[in-house]
Amino acid sequence: MLQSVGIETNCRHFFDAILGIMPEDNKKKSQADEKKRKLKGFATVKAAQTAMLQTQTIDVEVDILRGFHSFTVVGLAGKAVDESRDRVSAAIKNSGFETPKKKNQKVVIALAPADIKKSGPVFDLAIAMAYLLADEQIEADTSKTVFLGELSLDGRLRPINGTLPLVQHAKAEGFSTVVVPDENVDEAALISGITILPAGTLGQVIEHFNTEKTARIKPAEKTEVTPTPAQHEYDFSQVRGNETAKRGLEIAAAGGHNILLFGPPGTGKTMLARAFSSILPPLETEAALEVTGIHSAAGETKKPLITRPPFRAPHHTASYVAVTGGGSVPKPGEVTLAHRGVLFLDEFPEFSRRVIEALRQPLEDKTVRITRARARAEFPANFILLAAMNPCPCGNFGSDKECVCSPQARARYKRKISGPILDRIDMWIEVAEVAHEALAEAPQGEKSPAVGKRVKQARASQSRRFKKTAGVSTNSDMATGDIDTHINLSPETKRLVTQSAQKLGLSARGHHKAVKLARTIADLEGSKNITEAHVLEALQYRPKSWSA
Repeated sequence: MLQSVGIETNCRHFFDAILGIMPEDNKKKSQADEKKRKLKGFATVKAAQTAMLQTQTIDVEVDILRGFHSFTVVGLAGKAVDESRDRVSAAIKNSGFETPKKKNQKVVIALAPADIKKSGPVFDLAIAMAYLLADEQIEADTSKTVFLGELSLDGRLRPINGTLPLVQHAKAEGFSTVVVPDENVDEAALISGITILPAGTLGQVIEHFNTEKTARIKPAEKTEVTPTPAQHEYDFSQVRGNETAKRGLEIAAAGGHNILLFGPPGTGKTMLARAFSSILPPLETEAALEVTGIHSAAGETKKPLITRPPFRAPHHTASYVAVTGGGSVPKPGEVTLAHRGVLFLDEFPEFSRRVIEALRQPLEDKTVRITRARARAEFPANFILLAAMNPCPCGNFGSDKECVCSPQARARYKRKISGPILDRIDMWIEVAEVAHEALAEAPQGEKSPAVGKRVKQARASQSRRFKKTAGVSTNSDMATGDIDTHINLSPETKRLVTQSAQKLGLSARGHHKAVKLARTIADLEGSKNITEAHVLEALQYRPKSWSA
């Protein structure tokens, strides 16, 4: 019986072979061999890039053909990416492996998706690893790994920009490991839940993935950020006199309000602005990661984590693109680099009219939208605008010194700041001259830590208030609907606000800004309700008339 079954099986296999039908096991094996044969000389490795503050996973595909030597990079590669051919070839040779030139091969590097522009040297390490895998000089499983790094000619890994957002993106995409240059490890290791491999050379990376030995790259430990005392150039106590201006800056810091300081030259406007950052509370963890990611992608930081609000002070000759962002491939400008911090514009009317008017959208929407023929981008721009200006071109109008400006010159100077821009400024504060006698005898004021403590307490009250409101962290962030939800005015207080708004000719935006400002003043005092005193103080900070 058993012999009969065996004969029958052998006969079936015989007839299957004649008819071209293979047994199931043989068919699977043949398919695997066919797949392996087709993919010989081909490999794919994962990389990533930041473009317009957006992170993207890039497939680095390498195909090797026999023929005359060529090394081609395709997939909308920029100049720095195209030049990676020579960097990668030299790095591979100096790491002890055979290069495409030596083997006289036709090598095609494809960066996918092909319709996304690739820029920067961040793909060097991935290209080198993909080539070595395709050429079968090494064998490794890299399906769950992202390779980041620029290669020098001797095989060393150079640091790159945007490490933090790239690692965040790799984790979100489900990758388990990211290889980064040694110099970027502290920034990369801020993200937990993903393995960070710091490497100094291409050889170290190859050895880690190509050997079963224990001498491998040790994964980096999570970067622990230890808060350090902030170092500031100026302290509030160094500013003698001008208590009204200091009070206004305290309110602006507590509620995130935009503020304009005006007065003659030499009255301390710039010094007050520089001291302003010393009373701002440190960034929360989520905000710190966001700010660090922006500055890292822009190549603006060498710190693993930015814990203090950024303070940006562009010169008044800065171009429109430098301030707002842009270019053929949009890049962030000063308004985005000031996100979660302060944008200080000294000599405000001296900025070009185009720059000043471009602030309308970020002051209102907290974002910058840039549209170009080839690309569109949206950058975050939630900052405190701190502007300073003189009353006229010579600066002496309204002071004890003689003003040499004509009425036409003064009018032209003031017209550079339009009504819509003024309406978006919450607080308008005069910084008056201080008499020399009073300046010498004025007592030293409060130090910045004492003022900052009150600001921090007011911010804490706002955090509790807006805990369940998305996109709102300070009083200045409130939209009209949020005001109705979070601010309750007594009938008397509401009547005072309405009558004052009508008398002062405030717009609807100005009306709401006065209410939000009153809410901040109440928070500084620890008051649950807004009183008439809070409203009256808020109204005195509204922009004054522009009459010459």
